[in-house]
Amino acid sequence: MSISFKEDHISQIPALLMLEKLGYTYLTPDEALALRGGSVANVVLESILRERIAAINVVQVSSTRTTVFSEQNITAGIEALRNIPMDEGFMEASHTVYDLLTFGKTLEQIVDGDRKSFVMQYIDWKDIRNNVFHVTEEFAVSRTGMTDTYRPDIVLFVNGIPLCVIECKRPDVKDSIEQAISQHLRNQKADGIRSLYLYSTLLLAINRQEGSYATTATPEKFWARWREQFTDREEEARYRQELERVVNEPLLDDKLFGERFDYVHRNFEDLYKQPVTPSVQDEYLYSLCRPERLLQLMYSFTLYDDGIKKVARYQQYFAVRQTMQRIRHIEGGRRRGGVIWHTQGSGKSLTMVMLAQAIILDKEIRNPKIILVTDRTDLDRQITGTFRKCQIRVENATTGSKLVELLNSKSDAVITTIINKFETAVRGIRTPLTDPNIFVLIDEGHRSQYGEMGIKMEKTLPNACFIAMTGTPLMKKEKNTARKFGGIIQPVYTVDQAVADKAVVPLLYEGRMVPQVVHEETIDRYFDKICGWMSDAQRADMKKKFSHADQLNQTQQRIYAIAWDISQHFRENWQGSKFKAQLVAPRKRIAILYKQYLDEIGIVSSEVLIT
Repeated sequence: MSISFKEDHISQIPALLMLEKLGYTYLTPDEALALRGGSVANVVLESILRERIAAINVVQVSSTRTTVFSEQNITAGIEALRNIPMDEGFMEASHTVYDLLTFGKTLEQIVDGDRKSFVMQYIDWKDIRNNVFHVTEEFAVSRTGMTDTYRPDIVLFVNGIPLCVIECKRPDVKDSIEQAISQHLRNQKADGIRSLYLYSTLLLAINRQEGSYATTATPEKFWARWREQFTDREEEARYRQELERVVNEPLLDDKLFGERFDYVHRNFEDLYKQPVTPSVQDEYLYSLCRPERLLQLMYSFTLYDDGIKKVARYQQYFAVRQTMQRIRHIEGGRRRGGVIWHTQGSGKSLTMVMLAQAIILDKEIRNPKIILVTDRTDLDRQITGTFRKCQIRVENATTGSKLVELLNSKSDAVITTIINKFETAVRGIRTPLTDPNIFVLIDEGHRSQYGEMGIKMEKTLPNACFIAMTGTPLMKKEKNTARKFGGIIQPVYTVDQAVADKAVVPLLYEGRMVPQVVHEETIDRYFDKICGWMSDAQRADMKKKFSHADQLNQTQQRIYAIAWDISQHFRENWQGSKFKAQLVAPRKRIAILYKQYLDEIGIVSSEVLIT
């Protein structure tokens, strides 16, 4: 087999072959152009979309009779999706498209002489088999206000709607993934091809050895790596076996190779005569682009947070998926909860929003009542704001009586409150609420909620499902108490994983010993003076107490020595750089003393913050 170093031979053709094996029908660039009316200004494959709208939408006239949308309404639905106003900006237009695709378009139709409103769906979210999936390459789209075009390497379509854009690169080129991301970002500029990216839910930058993904308008620093997570080795083994089977499935599409040189076709024929080991690129395509996963990511794991479009990171996706799997089933009158253990900086607030959204959208859970409990007022405000920005209706329980009122109401809004208000409400509920469709989501739930408060919660809400989230490592005692919630929900997301994903910066620890000279004779004379009236036993006990390390560490002599060491260390390592430092003290008095000594030494400037 001769070696080819062309980009499409190394990455693009293998990606197209993999996508065909995953269920996408290949369209040549000419076929794709014909399906959009021969115009590079159009990005929707209109004839495919028209056929699918007619097929998947059934208008329920009565309990025994159905009809279909009129051709006029189908045209109106297509026009609504194609002609998206950009007056309020790119992301607002993208949000409009997302709402149309996920909620559908309400249209009026005359049935039996009566004008009624019905919702037209562009994608069948309930039965994936009713949708059609296509893939094409070198998809030319005219630039805004320009005469030339940009041509993304690969575009994936669901029912003729472009939902995924992929840039493929050679792995031997330095920073090839960064180059692919740069192309995506260039394409989304005002003079680029925003008309295509309006519809995208997933963007990929891949080569055979690595990959990255994001969604519309994601800045480069927030592009993420995907890692498939598993609850046990058996699940991982099944995943690997299925991936290997798909990669080695025999498929050489003559249409795909039709306009390429014969030697390219022969090379790939030779390649697939022997078992092929799946590449990182194959893993990305299988994990993110197989039809059921792509639609799931779009429908349940994409949201707009204050005008910013976000798609789940892998730890968020698997945490929500595993949680939903365990809470769907009712055993003994209640659903099994658990503790989601994700390190700080992993996006826990959005995970909670996505989990609440998944519970609300789940067809198996009727009329869920979701209560979000935090342990701080500022955190309650933050998460309440996040829910509202993500268009999830929220009621904030500012008092215990308000919380009782909301718990007893028929409102489907998410209820947010802080722990002490919840405690007040628990005392105010005389008759336990036994509905198994009550979900209590607790932030930093390894603390007070595990103790007496947890017991009171369970008495008042005996069948509620309790799900706690924590970013702090759980100690042995806390792991034992976590079992009261239903145990730790696997897989966990550790600090090491977050550092490897570049989601957080690594924490480096350097121990420092500050020499401390204790003048025992002076201290003994001081004790004899102030404790002269005590008995020998009392004096020995008092001296023992004041010789403890925690007392010694708070003496002025010790604080002065540490202040000197900090000042010198900062001057030698960081002074003059962009970095600052933070000194945490155990008490207000000690913090003020550190400030006094740092000022006296005069090497560094400092301020005191007491909270």
